[in-house]
Amino acid sequence: MTEENDDLTNAHNDEPQETITRVTGMYKDWFLDYASYVILERAVPAIEDGFKPVQRRIMHSMKDLDDGRYNKVANIVGHTMQYHPHGDASIADAMVQIGQKDLLIDTQGNWGNILTGDSAAASRYIEARLSKFALDVVYNPKITEWQASYDGRRKEPVNLPVMFPLLLAQGGEGIAVGLSTKILPHNFIELIDASIKHLQGKRFTILPDFPTGGIADFSNYNDGNRGGKVRIRAKISQLDKNTLVITELPFGTTTSSLIDSILKANDKGKIKVKKIEDNTAAEVEILVHLPSGLSPDKTIDALFAFTSCESSISPLGCVIEDNRPLFIGVSEMLRRSTDNTVQLLKQELEIKLNELEEQWHFASLERIFIENRIYRDIEEEETWEGVISAIDKGLQPHIKHLKRAITEDDIVRLTEIRIKRISKFDIDKAQQKIDALEAQIAEVKHHLAHLIDYAIAFFARLKKEYGEGRERKTEIRTFDDVDATKVVIRNTKLYVNREEGFVGTSLRRDEYVCDCSDIDDIIVFTKEGKMMVTKVDSKTFIGKDIIHVAVFKKKDKRTIYNMIYRDGKKGPSYIKRFAVTSITRDREYDLTNGNKGSVVLYFSANPNGEAEIVTINLRQAGSIKKLKWDIDFADILIKGRASKGNLVTKFPVKRVELKEKGVSTLKPRKIWFDDTVQRLNVDGRGELIGEFRGEDKLLIINQSGILKTVTPEVTMHFDNDMIVLEKWVPKKPISAIYYNGEKDLYYVKRFLIENEGKEESFISEHLNSQLEIVTTDWRPMAEVVFAKERGKDRRDNLEINLEEFIDIKGINAQGNQLTKYKVNQINLLDALPYEAPEEVHADDLEVIDEKEVSSEEPNTENSSGSNDASKKNLGKDDEGQITLF
Repeated sequence: MTEENDDLTNAHNDEPQETITRVTGMYKDWFLDYASYVILERAVPAIEDGFKPVQRRIMHSMKDLDDGRYNKVANIVGHTMQYHPHGDASIADAMVQIGQKDLLIDTQGNWGNILTGDSAAASRYIEARLSKFALDVVYNPKITEWQASYDGRRKEPVNLPVMFPLLLAQGGEGIAVGLSTKILPHNFIELIDASIKHLQGKRFTILPDFPTGGIADFSNYNDGNRGGKVRIRAKISQLDKNTLVITELPFGTTTSSLIDSILKANDKGKIKVKKIEDNTAAEVEILVHLPSGLSPDKTIDALFAFTSCESSISPLGCVIEDNRPLFIGVSEMLRRSTDNTVQLLKQELEIKLNELEEQWHFASLERIFIENRIYRDIEEEETWEGVISAIDKGLQPHIKHLKRAITEDDIVRLTEIRIKRISKFDIDKAQQKIDALEAQIAEVKHHLAHLIDYAIAFFARLKKEYGEGRERKTEIRTFDDVDATKVVIRNTKLYVNREEGFVGTSLRRDEYVCDCSDIDDIIVFTKEGKMMVTKVDSKTFIGKDIIHVAVFKKKDKRTIYNMIYRDGKKGPSYIKRFAVTSITRDREYDLTNGNKGSVVLYFSANPNGEAEIVTINLRQAGSIKKLKWDIDFADILIKGRASKGNLVTKFPVKRVELKEKGVSTLKPRKIWFDDTVQRLNVDGRGELIGEFRGEDKLLIINQSGILKTVTPEVTMHFDNDMIVLEKWVPKKPISAIYYNGEKDLYYVKRFLIENEGKEESFISEHLNSQLEIVTTDWRPMAEVVFAKERGKDRRDNLEINLEEFIDIKGINAQGNQLTKYKVNQINLLDALPYEAPEEVHADDLEVIDEKEVSSEEPNTENSSGSNDASKKNLGKDDEGQITLF
C-alpha cells in the first residue's frame, strides 16, 4: 500500500479517493482450505476402505454400470465424472493403476506393463469390469453410508464397506500439502493369515511383497512407519561365464530404467558391459553380456552398487481417519481393517437376521390368513377401514406365537395376496418354508453369537477362493553391504613421479603403477619415512622420493609392511613390521622416530604377510668386527605403525640386500559362510568352512549335478540349489548316486576332480536325470529303500558301502548300476570311521615357532610399540613388492 504526501492530497481534494482492503487474513484461510482439500480429497487414502476419493468414485461408478459384461474404460470414466469433478485424465490414470494391480478389476486390452513401463492404450480401446473378488468384499449398499455428490444430483458412498485389508494389499502413495504417504503393497495370502492371527489373539508380522518380485531386505522396515527403509535388489544370476541374466526387478523400476542405469554406469567406467539384450515379454529377461576375463560375481555386486539393480524405499504410513491425517504402522492398519471387517460382518448379519425374521413373520401371517380362511371375513365389509379391522379381528386368536405385533402394513400386504395363490396354497409347503426360515434365523443368530469364529471362516473362504496364484513374489533376505571400492572396475591408470613426489592419473609420461578407479584411495610411502593415504586425483603432491604406491584397502590386516630405517642423520637403524588398517585421509604420518634426517633403508609391502631375509652391510668404520650379517623379518613382531621398532645396529649401514624371499607369517584365513545373506566372510558370522591358505579352494556342488572349485572371495554369489560348500581336499573322492533319465536306472560313481577351477557336470545330461545323493565322506554308506511291486512282498532295505561298491574313476564315467529293481527312496547313512591323512603343505617346512625377540639376541633390541601380535607362519602366497636402497 502506498501513501501520497499532504501536498499531493490537497491538490486533488476534488478527485474520488481509492480504497485499499488488506487481504492478509484471507491468504491464511485460503491456504488452510487448499491444504485440507488436497490432503482429504486428493492424495491420502482413507483407513476405512483404503481408497482415495477418485478410486472410490471409480469403484462406485463401475458398480452402477455393472451387468457382468465388459465396459469401455472411456464410458466408465465419463460416468465417474458425475461424482469426480476433476477431469477425465486423472480418472483414467487412477483406473489404469487399479487395473494393473490385478485385484479389483478384470481388464481386457492393453493396460500397459509394469515391468517395461509401457503405458496403457487410450481409454476408448480398453475395457474393464469388476472382478468377482471386488463384488464379494467391496460392495453392500445396505451397510453403506451415503452422501450427496458434488452437484447434489446423485448419492455417492462416504466409504465403501470393504471387508479386507485392501490398502495393504494394493499399497498407495501420494503427495499432499505438508505431508505425503507411501504404503507398500503386501501379499494377499499373508494379509489374510495375519488377519486370522489377529482375530485369534496371536502375534503377526507382515512384510511387503512387490508385483515385480526381486529380493528385499526388510531388516529396517520399522513396520512401515516413518524412518523405516526397505532395500530391494533385482534377481541376477549367472547364465554362463560371460553372461548375467536379470529375471526380476526392484519395485519402482522398469526394464527401460534399469538398462539405462546400467549403460550410464558403463559409460562412467564403474562397470564393464559388452552388450545388453532385453528379451522381456510376460516375464523379465535382461541378458547382460560381459567382456571375457571379467568376474561375474564381482560384476553382480557392481550392478548393485552403481545401478538401479538395488534401490531403497522409505515407507511412510499416513492415512485419513475421521477427516484427519493419521500416521500409523502397517500392523495397526491391519488390526483396524480386520476389526472394521468384523463390525461390517456383524452389520450384515443383523440386517440379514432382520430380513429373515420379517420373512418368517409374513409367512406365518400368510399361513394363518389362508389356513383359517380369514379372507372370507372381508366379503361383507364395504369400507377399507372395515376390511382392515375384520382381518385384524380374525388374526387375533392365532398370533400368540408371533415375535412382534401386527401392523397395518402387515394387513395391507395380506390384502394384496392374489386369489390364484390362495386357491393353490399348500399348507405343507408353507410350513416347510417357515421351518427353513427358522433354520436360517438360528444359523444367523449362531454366527452373531460366535462373531469372531464367523469372521475367521470368512477370511479362510477368501483365501481358498481367491488365493490361488497369489503366492509371495518377493524373496525375503538380509543383504550384506556392497563395498563399492572392491567391485568398481578400475578403468583409470595410476602413475607416479618418484623423484618429484607426484602421484595421479594424468602423469602419463611418468612411471605406471597400477589400474585404479576414481573412488579409490591410494597409499604412498616416501624415502623420508612418511606415509599418506589420499583420494585418486589427476595430480597430487605427496613428497619427494616416493618408494611405494598402491591402492589402499581399508581394514586390511593381511598386508604387512617390512621396513628398516635410520633414525636421524647419524642415528641408529631400526627394523619394524606393521599393518595399516585405519587412517585419516590426506594426513601425513611419520613412520620413523621423528628425528630430522631419518631415511628408509629397506621397504617391502607383502600382501599376505610374507617375511623375507635380508643382509645388512655396514660401512668400514673404526674397530667394527662384523660388517655383514642376516636378519629374518619372521623374527620381528608385527606391531603398530607408530612403533619405534627393534634396534638393528648403532653403526652406519652401507646397504641392505634381499637374501631370500619369505613365506607368510600369518595364520591361515578362517572363512565362514553366512546362510542368512548367502555370503562368505572373515568376521565369524555363520558356519566355519575352514582355514584357507593362498592356494586352497572351495568345493561347490549344486543339486543340478554341477560342481566347481574356486578361490574363496567375499564377493562370491551362490545359487539357491547349492547343496555342498566346503574346503576342497584334492585327494578326497566325491561319491554320488544319480538317476539316469535316458536309461531309467540308478547309477553310483566315485571320482576325483581333475580340472581345477572348471565347472563340470557329473550326471548324465538327459532332461529327466537327477542327482539323488552326493557326499565327500571318505567311506560313505547309503540305504536303498525298494518300491513295492504288484503281487510281491516289498524287498528288504539294502545298505551299500560305496567305497567297496565302485572304484574311483573319472568324473565323466557313467558309474556302476545301483540295482535293477524299482527304487522308492535312497538315504545317506553315517559314514564308516576313517582317519583322514593329514594335509601337508610344502610351506609348512618353513614355519618358525612363536617366540618373542628380546634385547639379548644379537643385533636386535626391543622397543616400545603398539598392537603387538604373535608371530604367525604359513605357506607363501603372492610375492610382495620389495624396494632396496
